[in-house]
Amino acid sequence: MEILKAQQLSFRYPEEDRDTLHELSFVIEEGEFVVLCGPSGSGKTTLLRHLKRELTPVGSSSGTLTYKGQPLSGLPAAVAAGEIGMVFQNPDAQIVMDTVWHELAFSMENLGLPPAVMRTRLAEICGLFGLEPLLYRPVHELSGGQKQLMNLASVLLLQPKVLLLDEPTSQLDPVAAREFIMALQRLNEEMAVTVIISEHRLEEVLPLADRVLMLEDGKLLADAAPRLFARQTGSGALTSAGRYLPAASRLYLSLAPEADSVAPENIPLTVREGRRWLHALMAGTDAAAGAELVNNLNSPAAETLLTCREVTFRYEKEGREVLRKLSLTLKQGEFLAVMGGNGAGKSTLLHVMNGLMKPQRGRIELAKGKTTGLLAQNPLLYFSYDTVAEELQHMGSYAGLTPEAAASEIEALLAVFQLREVLQSHPHDLSGGQQQQTALAMMLLMKPDILLLDEPTKGLDPAAKDRLAALLQQLRGQGISILIVTHDVEFAAKHASRCALLFDGGITAEGTPAEFFSSNYFYTTAVNRIVRDWLPQALTIEDVIRTWPASAYRC
Repeated sequence: MEILKAQQLSFRYPEEDRDTLHELSFVIEEGEFVVLCGPSGSGKTTLLRHLKRELTPVGSSSGTLTYKGQPLSGLPAAVAAGEIGMVFQNPDAQIVMDTVWHELAFSMENLGLPPAVMRTRLAEICGLFGLEPLLYRPVHELSGGQKQLMNLASVLLLQPKVLLLDEPTSQLDPVAAREFIMALQRLNEEMAVTVIISEHRLEEVLPLADRVLMLEDGKLLADAAPRLFARQTGSGALTSAGRYLPAASRLYLSLAPEADSVAPENIPLTVREGRRWLHALMAGTDAAAGAELVNNLNSPAAETLLTCREVTFRYEKEGREVLRKLSLTLKQGEFLAVMGGNGAGKSTLLHVMNGLMKPQRGRIELAKGKTTGLLAQNPLLYFSYDTVAEELQHMGSYAGLTPEAAASEIEALLAVFQLREVLQSHPHDLSGGQQQQTALAMMLLMKPDILLLDEPTKGLDPAAKDRLAALLQQLRGQGISILIVTHDVEFAAKHASRCALLFDGGITAEGTPAEFFSSNYFYTTAVNRIVRDWLPQALTIEDVIRTWPASAYRC
């Protein structure tokens, strides 16, 4: 049964010279699990905001949107608010109350539900998501994963028929992200809730999907089942979509000699399916088990630029120690990725290293004459002006660059981050990925010796991640040191020179990516999970292709 339908839907923001959405037509059936993907700025968030009537952006539009056959714009307010729910990319953007209990009750109170109904629903949902121990906690004490589960629960308390999600796992660690996706699967399968989720990290969600909708430049580029979507990618019909496939599919298509002749049902989507395919592929073949990979190591003689010596930090005098006797070094030209669960203290570590917060014990040592630059997790903190152009120009001036030098630097950054088309846009009107790129470009104009980046790949599509990685490697070549805090395991595995795990206030493990990830269970790449029986240190598809036995290239 049809639940949502778009016919020739187009939308353009004020003063823009092109459509953000252009003549979109699609039908979503009740109970479907639909994945929405595409590059940053392709229109995914704008489309989701159109489907949630209360969040429809200001601009000119044409075409129609219907919900159960009725125009979406004509639905009664209670139906539109209650039956179509949305979870935002940034957990804090959706929170309005001070405690978990008050936040969960807020939406039900707005719809005037009787207290007895509210208590029953609260008991049911809190039991489903394990939120009962958190009910009376202040929301600011919750981790990112806990906030996102709370946001999902608050939407579900209204018992929606359609659930819209805008990159809900972008700020979650791998374990929390998996738990969140499993909760969505249960809602879809057991309660027939229609799920439409926008994601760049498709490793977990694509195998659950009934259909994939891919947007590019505001146009609907693909509308297909996941395996057919993968087949179209492998055959060259959707070459730009390759980076969005799960690792199992990309590995299969990389090793398949003639992807266009592959039956869609044979393309693996999950780690389990990928391992089964490899077992069959490797039957009777000598594997390159234990092959050593060359790691991108820094010279032991490189100068140490930043050192943490037994740093201990707590926010309140009697509060818990967020960092406890933590020691860490960063050498010149190094690319260090720090990982850990939500609430482990990773962002706190960056603020302490940047000098914004002072540790109670221990010390931070910065090499003489060196400077640090911090990109915080929320890019909106960096915006003060009405356009992207003004933000960049004022930052160039603040950095002491001459107008000519600033113009040259800005032009180069616009090319790297592909921001030229949004120069006259308000920063708050950009997609999450474009906001992240704008804030990073502003910070790079300061030319710090040490870059401290908090979730720099959050909201970025695969192509934008590749451009960011190329820029960071270029900066490393100039002697700049980089420390990123990230949940993006694939990005860290592919580009970092060293990885570290923050747990219980300290660094509990560190090493090269091959050493660090190959011994982990959750904190590792999907490729490593698939091939570790044959290539224990292979983390990426490039690693597999480089070290795989030639005799195995048959499908």
